[in-house]
Amino acid sequence: MALWRLYYHLIWATKERQPLIQLELEAPLYNYIIGKADAKSCIVHAIGGIEDHVHLVVSIPPHISIADFVKNLKGSSSHYFNTTFFAPKSHKFAWQEGYGVFSLGSKQLEQAVIYVQNQKTHHSQKTAIAYLEQVAHEDDPPKYWHQT
Repeated sequence: MALWRLYYHLIWATKERQPLIQLELEAPLYNYIIGKADAKSCIVHAIGGIEDHVHLVVSIPPHISIADFVKNLKGSSSHYFNTTFFAPKSHKFAWQEGYGVFSLGSKQLEQAVIYVQNQKTHHSQKTAIAYLEQVAHEDDPPKYWHQT
């Protein structure tokens, strides 16, 4: 078994930043994401967000690429939600293309976890960290967002 300590702060948004993550869907969505990450031997340190985006602090084993991990989570969670919570031909749950990823050191992990766990407070009090909350436009994404 390899020894690894890799920490990432991931952020991705709903399609067109629509407020699709309603309060009653938040727990099932977060539990689904945690379950999928767990199945891939990833460690979720924190998950949080608001109606139009999700933050995830996670440790991903080195044999899994970050891009593959995010692609799998976004694709499977939108499929799960569309087949479980949304009626056919109704409004569909979808994620926007791309995501933000920031690597963390072990000394930054606790601060990142606290930030993610307090997303609703940060957004309501306007104390969110601007560069973590950028709106990525498909035609002009910030250079630190990766397209998937």
